[in-house]
Formats: sequence, C-alpha cells, structure tokens
Amino acid sequence: MTQTSGYTIEDLTEGMEATFTKTISDDDIEKFAQVSGDNNPVHLDDAYACQTQFGGRIAHGMLSASLISAVIGTQLPGPGAIYMSQSLRFRAPVKPGDIATAHVKITTIDAVKKRVTLACTVTVGGTKVIDGEAMVMVPSKAAGN
Repeated sequence: MTQTSGYTIEDLTEGMEATFTKTISDDDIEKFAQVSGDNNPVHLDDAYACQTQFGGRIAHGMLSASLISAVIGTQLPGPGAIYMSQSLRFRAPVKPGDIATAHVKITTIDAVKKRVTLACTVTVGGTKVIDGEAMVMVPSKAAGN
C-alpha cells in the first residue's frame, strides 16, 4: 500500500484492523462548527455548556465520528475506498483536550460486490464513546475496478 492508493479487495482479509488517535482541541471544535454550520452553544459557549448535563463544552458527535472516516480513508482500506453507509451510536461525550482513538476492524468481505463491512469504535481512555458499523466499496486489482 502506498500513500496514494489503499488496499484492493484482493488484499483484504477478515480481522484486519487499524487505528487513528487524535487530541480533540478547542480549535478542532471551532473549525468543525465553521465548516458544518453547527453552532450549538454546547460546543462553543462555556457559560452555556456548564449549565448542561455535561458540565462543560463537548465536541460535536460528528467531529468525533470523523476519526473513523480518517482511518477508513487513509489506512484501512485506505485511499480509493468509498463510503456506502455508516451506523453510529453515541455513548459518551468527547470534551476538549480528550485523546480519542478510532478503531476499525474488517468483519465481512464481499469480493463479488467489492464491499467490506467494518466494526467501528471511538474510545477516550478506556471508555467507548462511539460504536457502529461501516460499509465501504473497495477497488479491485482487475481493470475497471
């Protein structure tokens, strides 16, 4: 695998896994709000967020979930993989300064349709904050993908 191309469907096996870890910063949250248009004060306003059940600001759920996309798009299956679907369950908040780790693991491979299903989680410390499942289309070594 190179930086410009990921695994092909022929290269993959069930059980393969990869991770990506990132510290979620205030800047990440502010930029995500700008890009997404989600300006919910629970993400951006300390005074407001302190009055919520979270006791302070939290990252956007989709910001945390985007770490799964980072793993899929850069590592497993990597460049060339195309999202088909993603289910997500948000289990706990991610706060500014948290170190979040996304983990994906191939659970099934459909070589005929060139699709891979991956179990997906995001954790902070030992706490699972997101879990779900993704299906992606993966290129083939055969001409025409």
